[in-house]
Amino acid sequence: MRVWFLSAALTLMCIAQSATAGTLLIVGDSISAGFGLDTRLGWVSLLEQRLKQQGYDDKVVNASISGDTSAGGLARLPALLAAHKPDVVILELGGNDGLRGQPPAQLQQNLASMIDQSRAAGAKVLLLGMQIPPNYGVRYTTAFAKVYSDLAQEKKVALVPFFLEGIGGHPDLMQADGVHPAVPAQEKLLNNVWPVLKPLL
Repeated sequence: MRVWFLSAALTLMCIAQSATAGTLLIVGDSISAGFGLDTRLGWVSLLEQRLKQQGYDDKVVNASISGDTSAGGLARLPALLAAHKPDVVILELGGNDGLRGQPPAQLQQNLASMIDQSRAAGAKVLLLGMQIPPNYGVRYTTAFAKVYSDLAQEKKVALVPFFLEGIGGHPDLMQADGVHPAVPAQEKLLNNVWPVLKPLL
């Protein structure tokens, strides 16, 4: 009888865990796709490991594509939301918009639409902020960075102000191209995200 009760209790615990397990959808560019790296060493893989280590059963879907822009992410998002039904959507886009000199207003509009669609699908949203190198000019770099803080305030979404905080500008943490974070930077990327992501889980 005692064995039966123990077995039943364990079964109920497993059911409860499954019921609370969610899905994290990451829609990003090369930084989240692990460009130039063994993807097993990228920050998204490290996130999956940390979730397990801390007792979360959440599934991570990495829908990041190297070279993608906010317009590309916006075009892909409806199908991703329908297929994966995420509980949390992490938006890591904009770097390629900036490197191509696209208007910050267009970036803001695209990200705003992605936030609205994600919420309409029942997901919480985490926005990962980006910055552009100073050689693009003060006016443009300021307007670009402001997109993320303005959106976070307007839409009331969680924000990591600068995803590459403590990484950009440090050659030892960057790949030879000076654009993509190297392996030693991947845990730092995760540590920039984790304190803001954890309350959303």
